[in-house]
Amino acid sequence: MKKFLFIFLAGFFLSTVSQAQKFGYIDSNFILSKMPAYAKAQVELDKQSTAWQKEIEGMYQAVEKMKEDFKAEEVLLTEEMKKKRQAEISRKENEVREYQRKVFGFEGMMFKRRQDLIRPIQDEVFTAVEKVAKARGLQTVFDKSGDLIMIYTNPVHDYTEYVLEELGLATDKQNVPGKQPTDALVDDPNSLPETGIENEENKTQQTKQKTPPTKKKSNN
Repeated sequence: MKKFLFIFLAGFFLSTVSQAQKFGYIDSNFILSKMPAYAKAQVELDKQSTAWQKEIEGMYQAVEKMKEDFKAEEVLLTEEMKKKRQAEISRKENEVREYQRKVFGFEGMMFKRRQDLIRPIQDEVFTAVEKVAKARGLQTVFDKSGDLIMIYTNPVHDYTEYVLEELGLATDKQNVPGKQPTDALVDDPNSLPETGIENEENKTQQTKQKTPPTKKKSNN
């Protein structure tokens, strides 16, 4: 019932907007996937992520070496020496886990690096959308890739290709998405890169590829 009510209200809202003002929509994910600068930024992020992951794996391997050495020498150690070695291993292990979260956790170093590389590109897209909106007399522009649920979209209101033209990216293959999805490399504190160490709780972050829908250039 709630779902039906939401669909009804959304449809009523869009119909009301269409009567009151001229509107359109774009697919920002599709636009980003077509931008060379975005693809370059993704490559840079992949390299940085791999470098940090290898660093963390090396740190965990060092901890495992400490555990193996302790196990081999345990029979020769006094109780006081055992406690000291165990405390050192525990401290080192906690340091590595904290560093891992600092790098790949929520708003961590990877998140900030992505912001530095991607935000200027997003600003460029916004500027292009703004120019298209003014040129086409649009008072409202929705983003099909955003949180707004587009229940039904008439291609006549799709201004994605106009934005690509404004960015100088219109080609014969305009409806073919880029090689890498725009939602790749998502930071998640509960989904951290795999370290390769047995019994490690943190897992490799997952990526999902989404193929944007085929688009038809608007005639208005």
